[in-house]
Amino acid sequence: MKPITALLTALFVLMCAMPVAMAKKVPHPDKPRVIFVPHDNRPISDEQTEETMKAVGWDIVTTPDELLGNRERPGNPDDVWDWLDDQAQSANIAVLSSDTLLYGSLVGSRKHDYPQRVIDARIDRFHDFKAKNPNLKIYVFGSIMRTPRSSEESSGVEPSYYASYGSDIFRYTSLTDKMETEGLTNREKKEFEFLGKLIPKDAIDDWLTRRNKNFEANKKLIQLRREGLFDYLALGRDDNAPYSQTHMESRKLAAEGADLGVSKFQAMAGIDEFALLMFTRAYNDWTRTVPFVYVKYNWGRGGNTVPKYSDEKISDTIKAHITAAGGLLMSSDKNADFNLLVNTNPNGQTYEANDRANNGTPRDGTKYFVELVQESIATGKPTCVADIAYANGADNALMEMLKDHELLFKLRAYSGWNTPTNSTGFVLGQGMLASKMSDEACDKLLMTRYLDDWAYQANVRGTVARQLGWLRASGTYSTLGDRKRAAEARTTNFMKRFAEENLPPFEGLQYLEVTFPWNRMFEAKFDISKPFDFQEYKATHMY
Repeated sequence: MKPITALLTALFVLMCAMPVAMAKKVPHPDKPRVIFVPHDNRPISDEQTEETMKAVGWDIVTTPDELLGNRERPGNPDDVWDWLDDQAQSANIAVLSSDTLLYGSLVGSRKHDYPQRVIDARIDRFHDFKAKNPNLKIYVFGSIMRTPRSSEESSGVEPSYYASYGSDIFRYTSLTDKMETEGLTNREKKEFEFLGKLIPKDAIDDWLTRRNKNFEANKKLIQLRREGLFDYLALGRDDNAPYSQTHMESRKLAAEGADLGVSKFQAMAGIDEFALLMFTRAYNDWTRTVPFVYVKYNWGRGGNTVPKYSDEKISDTIKAHITAAGGLLMSSDKNADFNLLVNTNPNGQTYEANDRANNGTPRDGTKYFVELVQESIATGKPTCVADIAYANGADNALMEMLKDHELLFKLRAYSGWNTPTNSTGFVLGQGMLASKMSDEACDKLLMTRYLDDWAYQANVRGTVARQLGWLRASGTYSTLGDRKRAAEARTTNFMKRFAEENLPPFEGLQYLEVTFPWNRMFEAKFDISKPFDFQEYKATHMY
């Protein structure tokens, strides 16, 4: 009888424990627990995205920094998978980078040497992961490998041969894309043959072999979405052009997943903004909301602008981003939840923010665009600005006028960093979520963007870059080396001065510290220990 009694006792204990265990998996109606796997540890990729979601009150658990890839270290996919398995048991939502889970990081996807069988085995882990966590809502974003136009535009994170043959590889594959879509002229055919002989065979073979692995992996991810393992899948066209290897692969992947529809899968322009877009969609799915968005462009080419680093009209990109984030594009602002105003150049060109012409002098369209902002705010409609007249930084003329008209903190979201598609996607995410945040939270996110996109990227970065040669020791813009600490100190001083002259006088400014986590000047991290009381500032400055 003793064994039977012991068995009955064990069964009783198990039955009592089951409701408790099950209760942990029941989604909380207001505040889910979310696990986040970014595609690397750059500030915009994890910290700034995570801060946006914390501003709406979500509990975010992000992959530890030591497991994430960076510029020198690709990251370890298997370690990230193990961490993910441990965290998933108590989570409701997962926002996951496929690049990290397959290759270690976004940079790892461009430089790895993993055989196809290893990549396939990691893809198969999604089946087991979903089986163990059937109630977990999963949002996956990944990249279609980029095709930089040159070694300079690759920022030093492509294979070493790209330094010598990057421009040739770009041109060779752009001709391959054009050959498939509309054919080549006789002159282009000769150029194609010449480049095929010029580029070393081992270099082009390495580049195309790795791309093919990525392409096949993305096809398998589309199939997993078809099987219902993911709630949404977004594949991003990293830096590319209207004719490029990236554009060609995206065409084929879009066709591969065409049966799924845009409510389940999209291949879109961009990549660094995708984590926030997936978070925004997760939020909208969780709360069963569909934000209505009205988009207005500057005069001239406006929505027909094909911005730098992209292969399509910006209006097409924004429409895709709105859909991916779970929103709906409106034809007027009458019923819109917020207005997105897009600062483009009337001539349809995109310039670089570090160009000396970005000196704050108003250009064609600057006054008109600021009037659009004023009119939108005057209606009481929440207003957001995508600042994409320049790539990799803010439009100084626009920012000066917004400051002079005291409009900076009347916006609900702003973005002008990195590529135009990065900016539009990021500001859309923050714009959709802004109504769920306190005014103070919105202002804090705005301050981050103004420090990053305006102060640093459009101004201080170029100044310090030109002064690097004055510093002792060795180091360059792309690899700071022994000059890193001196460059950080100089940048911090310039940032404080810029903020004092252009932004509200907040107490935490004296604690501002700027660092370069990737040992280069392309991106920076900003740390302010003491928060700024925006409400007090607004009360005394007509906001």
